[in-house]
Amino acid sequence: MALISVDRERGLLTVEFQGLDKLWTLKSRLEIPLAHVRGATHDPGMAREPKGIRVAGTHFPGYITAGRFRQGGERLFWDVKNPDKAVVVALADGGTYDRLVIEVDDPRATVALIERSIERG
Repeated sequence: MALISVDRERGLLTVEFQGLDKLWTLKSRLEIPLAHVRGATHDPGMAREPKGIRVAGTHFPGYITAGRFRQGGERLFWDVKNPDKAVVVALADGGTYDRLVIEVDDPRATVALIERSIERG
C-alpha cells in the first residue's frame, strides 16, 4: 500500500510506498509535479484490466501488480494488491508516466485530496 500526500508549497504530489511494496515496486517514493496531475479517480475496475508489458517490478496475477508497465504506448506505474482500493492518477504528457494505479487506505479521501489540490493549482 502507498501513502499519497500533497505538498502545495513545493508543488508536489508524493507517493510513498510502505513495507514490502518498496521491494515489489523497486521504488520507495515517487514525486510528481502538481502541474502534471490531470485528475484522479477511484477505479477498482482498472486493476482488472490488462496490465501490458512489465518493464520493471512484480506481477503475480491475482495477488500483486507493482512497478513500471507499458501498454499500447502508455507508461503506467502500478502498486495494487486489493483492486477495491485502487486509485488512478492521470498525468499530463511529457512526464515519466501517463498514469499511476495505486492502492491506498482510503480511496475516496485520496481522490478528494488530489482533486482539491489541482483545482487550486
